[in-house]
Amino acid sequence: MTTPVDWDFAQRVAERFSRREQATDAYHHETLVADFHELTAEAEQLVAAETGLVSNAGPARARVADRSMWIGANIASFQRLLRPLTDKMAEKFDKQGPLAGLTRRAGGAEVGIVLGWMSTRVLGQYDLLIIEEERPDDQDIVYYVGPNILALERKHGFPPREFRLWLALHETTHRAQFTGVPWLRGYFLSLVEETLDEIDPDPQRLLDAAKKILEARRRGEDALDGGLAVLLATERQREVLDRISGMMSLLEGHGDVTMDRAGEGRVPNAERFASVLRRRRNSARGVSRLFQKLIGIEAKLNQYAAGEAFIAAVEEAGGPELLNRAWEGPENLPSMSEIREPALWIERIRTGADPAALAG
Repeated sequence: MTTPVDWDFAQRVAERFSRREQATDAYHHETLVADFHELTAEAEQLVAAETGLVSNAGPARARVADRSMWIGANIASFQRLLRPLTDKMAEKFDKQGPLAGLTRRAGGAEVGIVLGWMSTRVLGQYDLLIIEEERPDDQDIVYYVGPNILALERKHGFPPREFRLWLALHETTHRAQFTGVPWLRGYFLSLVEETLDEIDPDPQRLLDAAKKILEARRRGEDALDGGLAVLLATERQREVLDRISGMMSLLEGHGDVTMDRAGEGRVPNAERFASVLRRRRNSARGVSRLFQKLIGIEAKLNQYAAGEAFIAAVEEAGGPELLNRAWEGPENLPSMSEIREPALWIERIRTGADPAALAG
């Protein structure tokens, strides 16, 4: 079968879009490797003490990557994640004849452009998506993108060890969530696969989405809230995406709150780091802003603030003990509506009420 995405071409396109990186000399690379090996272990202990979440997968493994390595790791994750969809589409592509090659390269170019742009921005990432027994050394990795980290440290005069510990705290919090809550990884992947199973690879859906964007603009509305994926989604897919968005808002907010609390006394410049990164997240203008909207990055950035506000409201109502109820099972995770209105989640968890009834 012919896969509908040329993954090798995606890698090449992404690397061309990421050429702005400055070469990391051997000395700085080795310093990063040594620091993140040590600081990731320290961060993991601090996060466990703060959250009570202890990994069931052993110690975290840090890997300092250049942009090309980060791109390759994410392409591998995409291949695994999108396999249900690409397998479903493969038969149609086999029937396209000469056009199949052009379509595959177009798909590869789209993936490559997104990853190439993101590779210039991302600082760290916990990779949870590759789950293949034959490749144990290439999964459950905490990645740090060396050139981007060094550039930010130099530009803003950040104390390197302190900034690197702060980054490690955030990424190891995400690892603690997915490896310390036994059901979370499987549940998240099941939601993503459920969304992919519902996708109808009909080009007409893209044309319909373009019409919705134009009509919304005439009304002065933003049709891209949540990204193109939400706009293309069916009603059933939107329900699943709402659950994913609620869960990710909780996880991102929890990551930010934990990195500040776990690093208290160890990261004196945490407030300054957070301020700089907030400005960096919100600095996109013009075409870059549109691009962020199309691929859903802007929606993801909004998850940080929404998640933090949700956690603050829950803890004000019932302390960390109430928030910890979210980790008891999938049914206790907040929906996006509950993230926006924490009182709905608080009442549901305390009373065991039906979330649909509360939302109505």
